[in-house]
Amino acid sequence: MPAWPDKDEVLLNEYIRQLPPSTKQQAYRRVIRWFQIFVSHNSTFDQEAVQAWIRARSAQTCVQTALVNAQWIDRFLDWLVTRKAVAVNPFAELRRRFGCRLTAPIARALLSSSPTETLEALRPLPRYGSHLGAAMRDHVARMRTLGFRYSHEYRFLQFDRFLQQRPGAENEPLSTLVREYTAVAPSAAGKLQRIHLGRVLAKALNRTGSAIELPKLDRVLARERSRQRCRPYIYSTTQILQLLEAALKFPSPCAPLRPVTVYTMLVLAYCAGLRVREIVGLRCGDVDLDTGMIEIHDTKFFKSRRLPLAASPLSVLKNYFEARLTAGFPEAPDTPLFWNKRRPYSYVTTRDLLGSVIRRAGLNTHTGRGGPRVHDLRHTFVVHRMTQWYRQGVNPQSRLPYLATYLGHRDIHSTLVYLTITQELLQHASARFRSSRVAAVKAIQGGA
Repeated sequence: MPAWPDKDEVLLNEYIRQLPPSTKQQAYRRVIRWFQIFVSHNSTFDQEAVQAWIRARSAQTCVQTALVNAQWIDRFLDWLVTRKAVAVNPFAELRRRFGCRLTAPIARALLSSSPTETLEALRPLPRYGSHLGAAMRDHVARMRTLGFRYSHEYRFLQFDRFLQQRPGAENEPLSTLVREYTAVAPSAAGKLQRIHLGRVLAKALNRTGSAIELPKLDRVLARERSRQRCRPYIYSTTQILQLLEAALKFPSPCAPLRPVTVYTMLVLAYCAGLRVREIVGLRCGDVDLDTGMIEIHDTKFFKSRRLPLAASPLSVLKNYFEARLTAGFPEAPDTPLFWNKRRPYSYVTTRDLLGSVIRRAGLNTHTGRGGPRVHDLRHTFVVHRMTQWYRQGVNPQSRLPYLATYLGHRDIHSTLVYLTITQELLQHASARFRSSRVAAVKAIQGGA
């Protein structure tokens, strides 16, 4: 193995060759070459050398570019460590020493006027280290023992960090601490969430024998949250076709199967009302093309369900399986259904891909939050299903329990949240009410 830095750039060329084709290889090469030259002029390769390089780089360009370049160098140094060309990666050592997962904060600290103090500030606070930490930890453990996932534990950890950073928190009543914590929340929904957390914690403390006053609910905040809540967007049939067409035209030169993959995901989201996490969680063995059924395992509310599919989504799934087989992806029953080159699609990647299709279809021109979302396909599934029942003369009220089961809800009250009233749905409901009212009046008059 050649020593690094190597003047003939053997290691640099090997590293660049193993990068994905989509990577900015020429930019990587320029930055790493300049880093090698800089290090070769230093007598030792350590934290001081890395700090001197990033300061020199920030003087040549903007700070943000220097931080991005530091991440590139960090990955290159990790690769050199695996090849045993260098003994240690200074960035990795700093991350380990100060308990920081990301490279950018480390690089930013090295650029500051007092690197030692800034690096020390990156150390994470201990979990449940506040005076109420033990009570919060015991409550989370109790709820999980009772069978709840309690995946929102991070909210308790955020409150715990707030208490650790608040001087004299142990001398203040819980209601005061919750009021201060609520005041710094950025939105009405966040404020109500923090009040609810305080009430949960107060009840947990009361169960241990402490007399703690529950923080009071705020109706004004509740109304403001309702006004700020993002209203679901109901796609029209034409817009659904636009989405599917945009999916099939999705540009992906390095992953030829991606367009048909995204197309199949959208079909399942609309035709079966699946959540994004349920789509990602599908396995090959969960799809039975012979019986036309798919299995959804252990999703929200600890529910698993077996869903029948119509002929059109089944045909799409069959085509996807054929494309998947041609691509040579694993076929074992426990293999994730949606596969991306060498690994399955993650939740974040799937969500971002589907959101990108919505924008490419011209249905969402907003920046940031706002506009049609991926989850709105689930709302659209419910509204279109209800509309179709009205057209067929079926009483939708009698079918709501079936719809709730199909969606994986605990009861029909959760399903009613998805029932957005559109103009067509309102017209169908009004027509049905008028016809039922006329029938009731005739029955009364006949009886009289």
